Amino acid sequence: MVFHSQKNVFWQAFILAAFVFALGILFGFVMENSRSASIEKLYFQSELDLLDIRIQNDIYSIENIKIDCLGAVQENIKFADRIYEEAKLLDKYEQANKITGNIILQHKKYDLLRTLFWINSIKIKNRCNASYHNLVYFYDYNEPSIEIRAKQAVFSRILSELKEEFGSEVMLIPIAGDNDIISVELLMNSYEIAESELPVILIDEKTKVQEIESKEEIIGLIKK
Repeated sequence: MVFHSQKNVFWQAFILAAFVFALGILFGFVMENSRSASIEKLYFQSELDLLDIRIQNDIYSIENIKIDCLGAVQENIKFADRIYEEAKLLDKYEQANKITGNIILQHKKYDLLRTLFWINSIKIKNRCNASYHNLVYFYDYNEPSIEIRAKQAVFSRILSELKEEFGSEVMLIPIAGDNDIISVELLMNSYEIAESELPVILIDEKTKVQEIESKEEIIGLIKK
């Protein structure tokens, strides 16, 4: 009788464990689908933004066209804040998923978008004498070593703190520097940034930073 009772307890425990295991798999499947759907939505939005900013780039390239500087600067700041938030969200999603060829390809769209945004920011700043600062963060995306990962974690934390503190005064533009994008490589070369040097922060198209320990160091360079 005791043996029969123990057998029942065993089967009850087994069924409960199987149920919990199946529930965990189902929950993981739902979460994975939810993340995939969110990433797809971000990528679709990035395609629209990419087209929009390409048109803006063409408009700012027309020398004799009149530009509403106040409106251009405000819209540029709003766009910068949005792609900054999207960059944080995308990074969170990518960390939760296995990096595949498709994700790398989609990530290139964001690199192109941010690169075009950077070019627009330079044009607006020059034409409208805007006072914001461009901080372009070139990082190693595909196969960073453990040492580089640790260094980039420090860079990301410091730049995030800086963005939170200074808000619209800073255009924080993260761009993967090793994604085989010709336009990015051309810009890196023009500012003498080698892929082997990543991560690198470029401040106002003038100052190249490869080592930092605090946001105060960046603040000091901005205020020079």
